[in-house]
Amino acid sequence: MGNFIKRFIKLMVGLFLYSLGIVITMKANIGFASWEVFHKGISNISGISIGQVSIIVGLIICGVVLLMGEKLGVGTILNMLFIGIFIDLIMDFNFIPEVNTYTAGIIMLLAGILIIAFATYFYIDSSFGAGPRDSLMVAVERKTGLEVGVARGIIEVSVVFIGWLLGGPVGLGTILAAISFGFFIQLVFKLMNFDAAEIEHETFTQTVKNLSK
Repeated sequence: MGNFIKRFIKLMVGLFLYSLGIVITMKANIGFASWEVFHKGISNISGISIGQVSIIVGLIICGVVLLMGEKLGVGTILNMLFIGIFIDLIMDFNFIPEVNTYTAGIIMLLAGILIIAFATYFYIDSSFGAGPRDSLMVAVERKTGLEVGVARGIIEVSVVFIGWLLGGPVGLGTILAAISFGFFIQLVFKLMNFDAAEIEHETFTQTVKNLSK
């Protein structure tokens, strides 16, 4: 049980940091990262918050990946729920200022992506299951036979394009986020001596069984 609690805390810290990083990249005010472009576009036409859109989109993706044969974990569900909740809470408290110059915006955007990279380490290392969007990437890779980077690229370009059509903010930040995300992930994983490929994620059923022992 002690190990479960430690893993659960690591998961929740990761989800909070991920949400914090997302809000920081938005406050950079030079264009949102890919999924936030998509979420903001839907938010513009629906009138609901970005956090609520994130939850709804995550729920739909969970349904899609289940139909595609992927298994979900506790972390997948909590990722879907709490990133959206945390985003709205951080936005409501409004303690992160929006910047108005490109220099400050670039620094802020890169800082947000670095935080997201650390968050990714925390939530993956908890081994409770990949997030909905990561699960979608894996499902597309399995079904199409494409390399994982190509699968991720197709998804990212698609959501940016749809989000842009819906009025989401595409700009320099969108390009910088796309270019730098992989670099920061690699940097953080190297600093933490972490290999994501070695993690065996628990399915929802496995977690329940482990708790009942």
